[in-house]
Amino acid sequence: MKEFAPSGTLRAAINLGNTVLAQKDAATGEPKGITVELARELARRLGVPVELVTFDAAGKVFEALKRAAWDIAFLAVEPVRAAEIEFTAPYVLIEGTYMVPKDSGLKDIADVDRAGVRIAVATGSAYDLFLSRTIKNATLVRAPTGPAALEMFLRERLEAAGGVKQPLVEFAAAHPEVRVMAGRFMAIQQAMGMPKRLGEKAGASRLAAAAYLRAFVEEMKATGFVADALKRSNQPDAVVAPPG
Repeated sequence: MKEFAPSGTLRAAINLGNTVLAQKDAATGEPKGITVELARELARRLGVPVELVTFDAAGKVFEALKRAAWDIAFLAVEPVRAAEIEFTAPYVLIEGTYMVPKDSGLKDIADVDRAGVRIAVATGSAYDLFLSRTIKNATLVRAPTGPAALEMFLRERLEAAGGVKQPLVEFAAAHPEVRVMAGRFMAIQQAMGMPKRLGEKAGASRLAAAAYLRAFVEEMKATGFVADALKRSNQPDAVVAPPG
């Protein structure tokens, strides 16, 4: 418990920028969704109160690690992040894909990586990190958040926007001048994670808590908790990850 919540309260980073994982309740304005439910269940088992620390982008969650702003987080597994965060196996899988103008000549996912193509992405997102490693010819154009990247895509008439499939589909439904491409460029593995160390001065590892967290995620998948939480938050297209 001390490894999870040194302050006595479990501070959970909730990324409202990914609507598959968290949403604002229309009536109360409070966060809800699968990540909120997992955070509350973990805190209940530890016997500590939970504080939801909200962010509007995954990149900002990772940046907040530097100032020790949270104890657990819900992020996609990425090599850059894994250097500082102890991840569990994924609890849910979602797709990263592209949105393009409706009359675009880009038809397939592979068509996007060509010279002269500009791709709007959210800074520090899982798909930004992935595309930064894999794109060879196209150019990534970054904005602070996912919604800002989509607005930039329209405003500056970029050739493509990368992102999580569900928010792109929702955006395209309200903007008939664009379309979401079939297929995906990556499967985004969403996992729980915690800082590898309690602090620079302490230098203490969090191995016991990390092992507990890994087992917790496996139980939540196996018992149907994850599947039920996805249903309650109306995310039918998200897939429960297989056993770790």
